Amino acid sequence: MKVAHICFWFHVSLTASGLVNAFDPFTTTLVVGLGATLGRTIYKYFQENCDQKWIAYNTTGLKSDLDSKLFGQHIASRIILKAVNGFMSNNNPKKPLVLSLHGWTGTGKNFVSKLIAESVYVEGMHSRFVHVFTSTLHFPHAEQIATYKSQLQQWIRGNVTNCERSMFIFDEMDKMHPGLIDGIKPYLDYYEKLDGASYRKSIFVFLSNAGGDGIIETALDFWREGKQREEIELKDLEMALSLSVFNNNKSGFFRSTLIDKNLVDFFVPFLPLEYKHVVQCVLAEMKARKIPLNHDVADKVAQDLVYFPKSERVFSVKGCKTIESKLDFYI
Repeated sequence: MKVAHICFWFHVSLTASGLVNAFDPFTTTLVVGLGATLGRTIYKYFQENCDQKWIAYNTTGLKSDLDSKLFGQHIASRIILKAVNGFMSNNNPKKPLVLSLHGWTGTGKNFVSKLIAESVYVEGMHSRFVHVFTSTLHFPHAEQIATYKSQLQQWIRGNVTNCERSMFIFDEMDKMHPGLIDGIKPYLDYYEKLDGASYRKSIFVFLSNAGGDGIIETALDFWREGKQREEIELKDLEMALSLSVFNNNKSGFFRSTLIDKNLVDFFVPFLPLEYKHVVQCVLAEMKARKIPLNHDVADKVAQDLVYFPKSERVFSVKGCKTIESKLDFYI
């Protein structure tokens, strides 16, 4: 029942029963006041608010989702869980949590952002405290960078003022105009307050394909040497990843003060997916659709994808990006 309908029902019920007319002016004012208070209470109950009813971190839920829904990303899973756990359990963080997720398309970057949002907000990605920016959509014109900077600053300032537990996701950082992202540098720094607002409890997540080539080369090197992908550690990738992103003049992080001032807490590499991981993605999609799991169909869908190197067919070119549409063809 909508709030307006409930309040209308409350008013009509009182009037129809003659109760309002039976009261003296003071009592009538009291009853009407109670009705208004009830209306506000009902509205607050149904309307998402910046409080523990709507923002309640579920650490076991995030771990379970990372373990059962994210495939082939042992490094990313470990970093994300520790980073988010540590941040959300700290009642007085010194700065916002800033994560930069890197890797080729279809490896799970957007999916992980969704899992983080679902673990923090009851409404998940539909929460009004989760904000997504896509470079090609929201910041398309290079000649308007100054305007974009001003708008972005105002948007972040306004939303954090409304709720300090806000989450901001920046997609396609590799397509963002260099210099634009530096406009939000003050909000990611170690300031207690800026213009009366504290940004320390907010989360910023950047998604980018930049650095993906270096991640793939490392994964290929391990494969050629006969090593398991699980042997790859963050130290094998993080420094080279941050440097390649910082020096890439086609990246939104090109010579960025966010990197230069060490404001990005973690550069999280997403490894290219192997055939077995694609099969797991197909089975997970079947489960999500509540259809019987069919391993033969999962194999056929996985076989239909393109892999590289061309002769060995080790890694999926598009990861699990096209699984949903491919599955439609086979069921």
